[in-house]
Amino acid sequence: MEFKPDSFEIDGSGPTVAVVGLGYVGLPTALALTDAGATVIGVDSSPDRLRDIARGAVDLLPLHHAQLACASAGDRFRLTPDATAVREADAVVICVPTPVDARREPDLTALSSACASAVEHAVPGQLIVLTSTSYVGTTRDLLVEPLRARGFTVDEDVYVAFSPERIDPGNERHTPERTPRLVGGAGPRSSRAAADLLAPTASVVRPVPDPETAEMAKLWENTYRAVNIALANELADACHSLGLAPVPVIEAAATKPYGFMPFYPGPGVGGHCIPCDPHYLLWQLGKVRQQAPLVATALAANSGRPARITQRALDLLEASSVPAREARVLLIGVSYKEGVADVRESPALEILAGLAAAGAHVAYCDPLVPSLRVGAQALHHVPDPHTRPWDLVVLNTVHPVHDLTWLCAADAPPVLDTRQRGPLTKAAARAGTGVPPAAGATA
Repeated sequence: MEFKPDSFEIDGSGPTVAVVGLGYVGLPTALALTDAGATVIGVDSSPDRLRDIARGAVDLLPLHHAQLACASAGDRFRLTPDATAVREADAVVICVPTPVDARREPDLTALSSACASAVEHAVPGQLIVLTSTSYVGTTRDLLVEPLRARGFTVDEDVYVAFSPERIDPGNERHTPERTPRLVGGAGPRSSRAAADLLAPTASVVRPVPDPETAEMAKLWENTYRAVNIALANELADACHSLGLAPVPVIEAAATKPYGFMPFYPGPGVGGHCIPCDPHYLLWQLGKVRQQAPLVATALAANSGRPARITQRALDLLEASSVPAREARVLLIGVSYKEGVADVRESPALEILAGLAAAGAHVAYCDPLVPSLRVGAQALHHVPDPHTRPWDLVVLNTVHPVHDLTWLCAADAPPVLDTRQRGPLTKAAARAGTGVPPAAGATA
């Protein structure tokens, strides 16, 4: 069947869509498409991931868990590791990770492989949509030109578009279905086809002139956030030096109805976007010898934040006359963000490693992360931290399920709040109520 760029409908029924990559973006996208009436082929190279999805053992919002249960019980959602299955699809949506390597340069391994496979197995009339964040020109380099080399006429017998993902994991207010989506097609027919396909999965679809505009918009979004996170942490430290609590100052500034958006301090940036995406922009600008000193400085500040937190913890231990090699330190929350189980790029990993390197006996409490490896050391979630003696407790990520009232007791251990929220009250210690997210806590 051929995908009609003027309609989501094909022969009176929904299209068959192959979603390549079933991670934090691909799986919700696949479920939204299934919910909208499409038949979805979920393609992922990881047998473990496919097994977890089949069992429902994945980190999703309750809404998406319900969608997964419904989809799994029907006949319009199937899982496969076979990349050639995309040949059966009217549309292909590529949702693979785009991390950075140890040198903070783009790691395009998964993206290049997924795009090459999509090009190899492309069929006439097919729509291919790339959602993975990357450098400006990725869609043209990895899809448009290779398809032309295969003999296709892009925007006539195959359609190509870039539509960056906008997913805020763990946030029920910002589900993809409630969020506007950008679409930049390789031509007008490609734009219409992609907009028709994705319309049921977003609050509104906003066409932009070309894939490059959509690619740069995504990089701009997350670079903006990275810079403001660095600024929030720097000004929070300034407040600390001046004897002020940062959060009341931020809330006071936020009463201005224009020209200001509140960002809150935290232990650093984590997750799949903020620590990675801006480096794609810097990498590309470096190739054309264009400097972006403000962005580079902000990224360096964010990268250095966990080390500053680690040193602050060691300073507190020293002030309490507790040698680091005898210290028992508990970290509250190790995922990068409240309400999710994802530890990718989490500042907690570096903080734990730094404290352990100084000789401290480290542990963590995070019911969403049962176990964790820090270097050669295997750690496990401590379910009852209030029953153990600690020389220092570091508040890193406070999940809604955390009850920290034990830290309000008169005999409670010293607390280092990386979010600089001020004295911990019983009201704030119960399930994180009224606590704004940390600056680097969103994806």
